[in-house]
Amino acid sequence: MKQMKSAKVYQLLIGICLILLLLGFLLIYLYGPKETEEKVVESNPNLIENGIHVRTGLVDAHGLQVVVNNCTTCHSSKLITQNRMGAEQWNATIRWMQKTQGLWDLGENQEIIVNYLVENYPPLEKGRRAALKDIEWYRLDTR
Repeated sequence: MKQMKSAKVYQLLIGICLILLLLGFLLIYLYGPKETEEKVVESNPNLIENGIHVRTGLVDAHGLQVVVNNCTTCHSSKLITQNRMGAEQWNATIRWMQKTQGLWDLGENQEIIVNYLVENYPPLEKGRRAALKDIEWYRLDTR
């Protein structure tokens, strides 16, 4: 009688373990690691979706690759898109970067870059910069 009870207990424990194991596999399948956008971009750094260069967020237009190769080497593309200037201001900014930040001579690429920026990121008719969007805020440790 005692052996029958312990055999049933073992069967019950094995059944519970199998159910938990199946639930674990199901959870891993549903919520486990998936191919993230970052991995997709890593495998194809020039991916364009809906007219946007996925890695940088820049508009896909003539001159994009020249801008990516010369501008995003040193800083984020967000710095480009938030500044929205005319040709004169962009050329002055490039001269300033060459004089103070170590930017190389762009040669004929400068005209391509400036034309791309003026065409796709013209100055806005606002007195203030646009509100920040899609920002991941975090708490500062004030201790």
